Formats: sequence, C-alpha cells, structure tokens
Amino acid sequence: MADDDARRIRVLLVDDHQVVRRGLRTFLEVQDDIEVVGEASDGEEGIARAEELGPDVILMDVKMPGTDGIEALRRLRERANPARVLIVTSFTEQRTVVPALRAGAAGYVYKDIDPDALAGAIRSVHAGHVLLQPEVASTLLAQEEQTPSAGRGGSLTDREREVLGLIADGRSNREIARALVLSEKTVKTHVSNILMKLDLSDRTQAALWAVRHGITD
Repeated sequence: MADDDARRIRVLLVDDHQVVRRGLRTFLEVQDDIEVVGEASDGEEGIARAEELGPDVILMDVKMPGTDGIEALRRLRERANPARVLIVTSFTEQRTVVPALRAGAAGYVYKDIDPDALAGAIRSVHAGHVLLQPEVASTLLAQEEQTPSAGRGGSLTDREREVLGLIADGRSNREIARALVLSEKTVKTHVSNILMKLDLSDRTQAALWAVRHGITD
C-alpha cells in the first residue's frame, strides 16, 4: 500500500467555484494513480496550500477573485515550487493563454475537456511534458505567425534541430538525453542555445515554432 501511495500523482485543486472543485475531485478520486490532496478557492490560498502540501500537479483556474491564476503561477515560480501547473479554464482568449504559458504553466486545457483526457493531461504534465489542447496550440500558432522567424532556423546546428524535433514531440530533457545518448546537462545546453537563437522564451514556444516550420521528429 505504501508503494502504491508513493506512485500516486498528488493533485491540488485551485478554483473559486466549489461545484467545479467537487466535480474534479469526484472524478479524480476514482483514478488509481491520482490522489487529490487539497483544494483552494483563490490564488492566494492556492500558493499557501501548495507550499503546505507539496503537490506534484496543480489544477489552476485563471480568473479568480483576488490573486488570479496567472499571478499565483508567477509567485510559485519565484519560490521555485516544483509543482507542475495545469491550467483548467473556460477562457480561450489569446490574452489569457499566452501570459499563463509564459508564467510557467505546463499545460492549458478547457473545462469542457473529456474527463479521461483530463486524467491523461495530468499524467502527461507530471511526466514533464507540455500539454496543450489543439485549440490552444492554434491560438499560439496564430500569434507566432504575427512575428515570423523562419529565417532564424538556419542558425541551428544539426544536433539542435534534432533536439528541437524531440521537444516538438513532447519529450522531456531526460527522454531527449536517452534518445540521443547525451547527458541531461548537454541537452539543457542545447535547449538554451535553441531558445537564444530563435529568440523564444520557453520550450512551449520552441515546440510550436518547430511544428510551424516542419522540424518534427
């Protein structure tokens, strides 16, 4: 039993609507590998509960009274909290999606997501992947098209293009290291060089850039 508990993904629910939290808890509690360890009704409480409970994954709404989800995300990153944050929201505007991802969200899905797909999303971000619903990816690609950078791809080395293709495939640094028989430290260096050369701020933007320009594994 102790081993089973250790393998479970510890989840914190942060949403200002009690009915949403109750619905999420009811579904997630029937998952053998997921455990809901706590709830919070706003960003401020969510930060405190994250520090107290040490969840693996936080399901975070964006629009909440007081401290909203994006601000809570920024503050968690400032405190180097290791929890992976999956945004679960009904807001689809680009002005909400982009700041959330830039603040450090590991994924962004809408509240109408299929319950089984949500469980899969939790497992995916816990494994170190970036998770976006197709509609969210389309929003970010539309923004990328407003500031094209196709010419920058020519400055990448062959190895960096390989790494970029694996990033686009949703691989974590550890998985990329195994696939290319490299150390994780070397992979991190390649990722940093890719972001610098393409003038991108994070691996989510890098993945979308790779898809748009046909650099996929």
